[in-house]
Amino acid sequence: MSRAHPYRVPQVVIVGRPNVGKSSIFNWLAGRRIAIVEDVAGVTRDRLTYLMHAHDRFFELVDTGGAGQGDENAFSREIEEQIEAAVESADVILFVVDVQQGLTPLDEEVARRLLYVDTPVILVANKADNPTLAMQAGEFYRLGRGKLVVVSTVHNRGKEELLREICQRLPQPPDPDQTPPEPEMKLAIVGRRNTGKSTFVNTLAQAKRCIVSEIPGTTRDSVDVRFEIDGRSFVAIDTPGIMRRRSQQGPLDFYSVHRAQRSIRRADVVLLFFDATEPISRVDKQLAAYIAEQYKPCIFVVNKWDLVPQQTRAERWVRYLRETFRTMWYVPIAFIVGQTGKNVKALLNHAQLLFDQARNRIGTGPLNRLLRRALERHPPPLYKGRPAKIYYATQVGVEPPTIVMFCNNPAAFDQTYQRYLLGAFREDTPFAEVPIKIYLRRRQAKIPTPEGLPPEVLAELSQGEAE
Repeated sequence: MSRAHPYRVPQVVIVGRPNVGKSSIFNWLAGRRIAIVEDVAGVTRDRLTYLMHAHDRFFELVDTGGAGQGDENAFSREIEEQIEAAVESADVILFVVDVQQGLTPLDEEVARRLLYVDTPVILVANKADNPTLAMQAGEFYRLGRGKLVVVSTVHNRGKEELLREICQRLPQPPDPDQTPPEPEMKLAIVGRRNTGKSTFVNTLAQAKRCIVSEIPGTTRDSVDVRFEIDGRSFVAIDTPGIMRRRSQQGPLDFYSVHRAQRSIRRADVVLLFFDATEPISRVDKQLAAYIAEQYKPCIFVVNKWDLVPQQTRAERWVRYLRETFRTMWYVPIAFIVGQTGKNVKALLNHAQLLFDQARNRIGTGPLNRLLRRALERHPPPLYKGRPAKIYYATQVGVEPPTIVMFCNNPAAFDQTYQRYLLGAFREDTPFAEVPIKIYLRRRQAKIPTPEGLPPEVLAELSQGEAE
């Protein structure tokens, strides 16, 4: 197991105005129908992801909603948030335009939004279904995005060129012969209003770096505070308190939520604060769901523990949290007094432990021996009368730890069985308290078999190929 050279799975994000064929390109590159394709604006709202393998590289392909849906669409604000979140996490951006409709003012608006993005952008001229249309694509050079790739999903034109351009722009894996610099952990402190987040940050910094007030909603924006403990550098991101959406009274409240979510995406570890004197609210549940959706390591922090009657036991709060957040049973729980600093040092040490867990790697051999044991303890059920088989697994990224399992049929493994495998991975890997992302992929001959597989796995793999 090693954390010397962490490598996150790169993301390739597809953006553009409505109806340029973003979802068609997503399905076309993925080689399967995942996104809904309709000639109506606003069909794609949430981001869709698919793990791709091309030119010996793994990356996540991300589909987004159409930019600039307009006020008539009730979900326009949410779609814009999804696009922004995807662009922030992107390693490569595919900016899709429509050759048949030509250059539009909305294309120019999307180009302006991408003008100051440091991420590599590939301009993809879609729907070039005949040579005449392909020649007309030259007008899109006016958008100033450099390389233009002309494609047609209908006639399967330009796919290899586009994949080659994507892989050339992906970040290179780390050099195993180089020692990386010691990373700086970013902590996002989130929670509903008046849970003591800013007081906690001030305790960390040992100075009044944030406004502290008992008035709910004092912090309107996210504030970064750098501090050191035992010679290690940290960044604490203090965030605005979040309220229920129907209680938001104006744009400031809306942007407070927006910035808090952005801080979660920026963070390495998230501290979700609860007030020990208050019951868990719907806002707490929404925040926890967003943290889980972003695959962020998290600690549930029960603050103001000094205000709780002496007879109240921590076990009651632990049981309360576990029953409320059943899918996040692996998340550690801390009890602190932010104002005095009680248990704060232990909390930070545990956060550093999660940071290290999320950056860990497990070798191919140990991972597959673990997988064999899990399959033997609880074999997958038959699928349509045929046995379901997982041939081997490999870890392809960190932050979050990302594991790809190659099998004979991904549809044969339902969510219940996938949860079982996740639990097995947590038991015997260094990922006990952090989110793990798993993918099931049908094994294909063009995907190389990783080195280090145990002999019993290679034997079963050979048998599967013979079948």
